[in-house]
Amino acid sequence: MAKGGSSATANSGVLQRIVLSYTYVAVWIFLSFSVIIFNKYILDRGMYNWPYPVSLTMIHMAFSSGLAFLLVRGLKLVEPCAAMTKDLYFRSIVPIGLLFSLSLWFSNSAYIYLSVSFIQMLKALMPVAVYSLGVLFKKDVFNSSTMANMVMISIGVAIAAYGEARFNVWGVTLQLAAVCVEALRLVLIQILLNSRGISLNPITTLYYVAPACFVFLSVPWYLIEWPKLLVMSSFHFDFFTFGLNSMVAFLLNIAVFVLVGKTSALTMNVAGVVKDWLLIAFSWSVILDRVTFINLFGYGIAFVAVCYYNYAKLQTMKAKEQQKSQKVSEDEENLRLLDSKLERLDESSSPSHKSDAQTH
Repeated sequence: MAKGGSSATANSGVLQRIVLSYTYVAVWIFLSFSVIIFNKYILDRGMYNWPYPVSLTMIHMAFSSGLAFLLVRGLKLVEPCAAMTKDLYFRSIVPIGLLFSLSLWFSNSAYIYLSVSFIQMLKALMPVAVYSLGVLFKKDVFNSSTMANMVMISIGVAIAAYGEARFNVWGVTLQLAAVCVEALRLVLIQILLNSRGISLNPITTLYYVAPACFVFLSVPWYLIEWPKLLVMSSFHFDFFTFGLNSMVAFLLNIAVFVLVGKTSALTMNVAGVVKDWLLIAFSWSVILDRVTFINLFGYGIAFVAVCYYNYAKLQTMKAKEQQKSQKVSEDEENLRLLDSKLERLDESSSPSHKSDAQTH
């Protein structure tokens, strides 16, 4: 009976963990999906018609800065980075903040010119950009099979772009620039922070990075969007729309923190693939964006290549873990053999000590 009870409890615990994992994934997909559609709704000229991506991004950064400060300094629910110094902030956080502001500016601007479905297809190039820059900065090792995989992703995206019904050169340029800048930001995080043993969760990241982003974005905002907003005498700030949009964007950062912490980064990558297909389906069925067969065929090639890339990464991670555990086992075995030898030496030396004592 005891065995049956413990088995039932164990099965219940496993089931609970599975349900929680799927819940975390579902919440992250919903929030990520919502942020993308919400941003598209605000920026698109045929919807809310507020085509000011820098202003929208600045609103997000101001909102995130305030809430992050409240959580870290006010309520003290999140611990600030103990290793953060003024020198480290200006040498590491500020460059990362600059890249983050550019990435958000370019990616939000692309929603004015491109469909949601096509933007998701272009985002499939992210592994290509991250891997290429990782090799360039010697944070990753060049591998011919991995590079062939990157070429397949690029070919798939190129086919999808060829079949795009609403192709816009400027929009594609903006989205590709966003992908490259975001990839550079991720590589710089490895170089400037992770290599020094500094790890920031999404809340502390916003606490340090969002104010820097706001300052950097204020320059293009003042030069490009402020003059246009001045002549918009009919515009009144919609606190509900922009407040809700900013809140959803902030909650997404918390969802990322929870999802990676409770599952893994690989789980988020897989969930991201599911989210991309859902966005393409939503864009086609609800927003009524045109999705062609060539679009889907090209993205299908890129999709398979990205899935294989994630699978290869998982296998590499497993191999490294096995090597670590094997090395630990070997070290433990060597220590055990050393202890055994020392014990035998002690045993062999003790009779001679006894005989010497008897002689004396």
